Amino acid sequence: MMERTDRISVEIQKEVSDIIRNSIKDPRIPEMISVTRVEVTKDLRYAKVYISIYGSEEEKKNAMTALKGAAGFVRREIGQRIQLRYTPEIVFKEDNSIEQGLYISKLIDETMHSEKE
Repeated sequence: MMERTDRISVEIQKEVSDIIRNSIKDPRIPEMISVTRVEVTKDLRYAKVYISIYGSEEEKKNAMTALKGAAGFVRREIGQRIQLRYTPEIVFKEDNSIEQGLYISKLIDETMHSEKE
């Protein structure tokens, strides 16, 4: 059975993803961005939102700056969309797990290809 914080995390993940895609109009935020997971503290005061960004290091840095600047807006939107007694403070963190997975997959493919030759 899922805990309450887990259910809230999933709901916040959906809403933050929608807010980033449809409501934030900052040109520094690229199209290839996704919310990989959300961790909400037990007291529901903070929500760590892990973001995966596809692009150069400069694009990632600019996107994270834009998201951190929009954290208040995102929090207000979540407060309007999800009925909670207290809306958690949003903390954006960069998540490189997708890139790491692609890199490992590429290495495996190269190894398998070199063994066939």
